[in-house]
Amino acid sequence: MSFSVKPTLTGRKTVLRPFAEADADIMWEIIADPEVIRFTFEPSTELTRERLQSWYGSRATAPDRLDLAVTDPETGEVLGEVVLYDYDPAARNCTFRTLIGPRGRGRGIGTEATRLIVGYGFEQLGLHRVQLDVYGHNARARRVYEKAGFVVEGVRREVQQRDGAWADEVIMSILDREWAALGSTGR
Repeated sequence: MSFSVKPTLTGRKTVLRPFAEADADIMWEIIADPEVIRFTFEPSTELTRERLQSWYGSRATAPDRLDLAVTDPETGEVLGEVVLYDYDPAARNCTFRTLIGPRGRGRGIGTEATRLIVGYGFEQLGLHRVQLDVYGHNARARRVYEKAGFVVEGVRREVQQRDGAWADEVIMSILDREWAALGSTGR
């Protein structure tokens, strides 16, 4: 299994496609969104528009991870990203993360994008397990992941200070057989 193939995955509410260098400008805006910062990371001083252009320009050829742009099917506008990374071939396991900017929220796009890429991981790449970490205070993301079939495995307590308070990190996963069982219930 390799992440060398960069598919286009089409749903009703979104299209996931390979990144291009030109996507860096909109991702620069999305990464600067206060909610993105609150629930993901503080942008480092090393993060520049030029570095983002280099990063997103190289995603289409990165064999070790699958980064796809989450786009609006009507306009083609980039709304965020979904990523499968940290692949462990012996365990057929990888990590998932997503980031949706303000114009993609509240429309079911994050849920559909999650289902599209996780489904691709199980159905096309033969993964056994997909895991993720989410801050305990990120209720919106947790709901998305639960709707996609992820279950809580555990909590790493007070791993980082966020907004002046200690934040827990919730570890969630879904297994291939759990994903397959969801297929019969209308995923």
